[in-house]
Amino acid sequence: MRKRQDIWMTWRSYISITLLIVLMTAALQPLGLALDLVNIALIYLFPVLLSAVLWGIRPAIFATVLAVLAFDFYFVPPLLSFTIADLRYLVSFGVYLAVAWLISNLAARLKQQLVYAKKREAHTAALYELSRQMSAITDIHVLLENVSRQISQFIGTENAIFLPDDRNRLVLIHRSATSSDWGLGESERVIAKLAFDHGEPAGYGSRTLRDTPGYYLPLRTEDRVFGVLALNLKERSIGLTAEQQRLLEALGGLAASGIARVKLAEEAKIAHLMAESERLRTAILDSVSHELRTPLAAIIGSATGLIQGDHLFTSEDRMELLVTIRDGALRMNRLVINLLSMVRLESGMLSLRKNWCDVEDLIGVVLAQVKEFQEHRELKVRLPDSAPMVVGDEVLLEQMLVNVVGNAIKYSPDYSEIDIAVSTEEGSLVIAVSDQGTGLADEEYERIFEKFYRADATKQITGTGLGLAICKGIVELHNGTISGKRREPQGSVMTIALPLPEQNGLHAIPTETGTESDDHG
Repeated sequence: MRKRQDIWMTWRSYISITLLIVLMTAALQPLGLALDLVNIALIYLFPVLLSAVLWGIRPAIFATVLAVLAFDFYFVPPLLSFTIADLRYLVSFGVYLAVAWLISNLAARLKQQLVYAKKREAHTAALYELSRQMSAITDIHVLLENVSRQISQFIGTENAIFLPDDRNRLVLIHRSATSSDWGLGESERVIAKLAFDHGEPAGYGSRTLRDTPGYYLPLRTEDRVFGVLALNLKERSIGLTAEQQRLLEALGGLAASGIARVKLAEEAKIAHLMAESERLRTAILDSVSHELRTPLAAIIGSATGLIQGDHLFTSEDRMELLVTIRDGALRMNRLVINLLSMVRLESGMLSLRKNWCDVEDLIGVVLAQVKEFQEHRELKVRLPDSAPMVVGDEVLLEQMLVNVVGNAIKYSPDYSEIDIAVSTEEGSLVIAVSDQGTGLADEEYERIFEKFYRADATKQITGTGLGLAICKGIVELHNGTISGKRREPQGSVMTIALPLPEQNGLHAIPTETGTESDDHG
C-alpha cells in the first residue's frame, strides 16, 4: 500500500511539472513578439527551480528538458518546429541546460540539507526528551516502553528488547506492539545471545550473520552489557541509513545507561535493606537477649531454690520466691507481646475491630495490669464529668496505654506521682500521662518513637526500645497522634489524641472489621 502511494506521488510530480510548463507556454505565447527570447528563457527557469525545491533532482531535470523543448518549439524560429535555423541557438541551449541543471542541483541539495537538519533536530529533541524521562523513571518496564516507542517512531521498525535473568539467560522482556510473531522465535533469541556474549552488533549489515533480516545491538556501558535491542529489517530494502544508525546507537546508549541506573538503584536498595535488616537483627538480639536473661535467671534461681531447699525456707520465703518467678514470667510475657505486635505492625497484619470504647473502662484495665509492678508510685487519674466514647479496638488501645503508663512507671523514681489526665480538644479525646522522671532532651522526644531507640538518660534501665514504637503504630492505626515533651520542672508528658466519632463521620455503632483472630497477642 505504501509503495503504491509512493509511485503515485512520483507520477504526480511529473504531471504537475508538465501542466505548469503547458500553462506557462500558453501564457507566454501571445507575448512572444513583445519579449526578448532571453527573458522568455529565464522565465522557463522558474519551473525548473520549483521542481528542484519541491520534488528533487530528477523532476528538475525533467522540467529542464521539457522547458527547452517548449522554448524551442514555440519561440525559436522557425516556430512550431524543432528545427533550428541559427546554429548559435545550440550553444544557448547547452548553456541553458547547464545553468538549469546547476540551479536544480543546488536547490535539491539545499532541500536535502533542510530535510537532514529537520531530522537531526527531531532526533536531538527525541534523545533529550528520552534522557529527561529516563532520569525520573524508576521502573525498568516503563523505561523499555519509552525506548521502544522512540525507535518505532523514528526508525519505523518492529523491535524487541532482551535482558538477562537471574541465571544470565537472555529472555524477551519487551516487544513493540505488532501483529507478527517476530522476536518470539528461538532464532532471534540465539542471535541476541550471541550479540550479548560478544558485546558487538550482530545481524543485518554487521560482521556477524550479516544476511539475517534482524539487527541486534548490545545495550552496553563502558564496563557491562545489560541487554540486546533487536530490530526487524525484513521489510526494509536498504537497511539502516547512516543517520538512523547513529540515532539507534544513541538510543541504545541511553537505554543502557537507564537500565544501569535502575539496576544500581535496586542493588543499592537491596544493600540498604540488608544493612538495615542486619542492624535490626543485631539490635533485637542484643535487646532481647539482655531482657530475657535477667528474668530467666531470676526464674531459674528461684525455682532451683524451691526444688533443692524447700525444707530450708519458711512460707514467707517460698511466697517471695514464687512472686519472683511470677514477675519474671510476666516480664517475659510483656516482651513477647511487644515483639509480636511489632512484627504485625511492620508486616501490615495488624487490623482493627472497631467498637465503642469507654475511656474510663480502658484506664481501669490499665491500672489493674500495671498494679503488679507500680510498687510505691502513686497513679492519679483525672476524668471529665462526661468522658466521650471513642471508636477503636479496645484490646490494642489497652496494650498501648499499658505501654505508655508502664514506661512512666519504669522511668520514675519510687514514691513519685504519675498523673493520667483525660480531656477533649477540637474533636479529639486527649489522654496525657505525666511522670516525675529524669526527662529527656527536647530533640530526643521525636526519636523515642523509633524502633529500638534508647535515650542516653535511660540506658542504665533495662528495655528494648519497642514499647513507644508499638504505641505509635497502634495510635496511627486509629488515625490519632502521640507525642512527648518535657514536663516542668521535672519529668515527661506523653500525649495521645484519638479522633472522636464525629471527626470520622461515624454516627452509628460500628461493625467489626478485619480478618484476624480475637487474640491480638
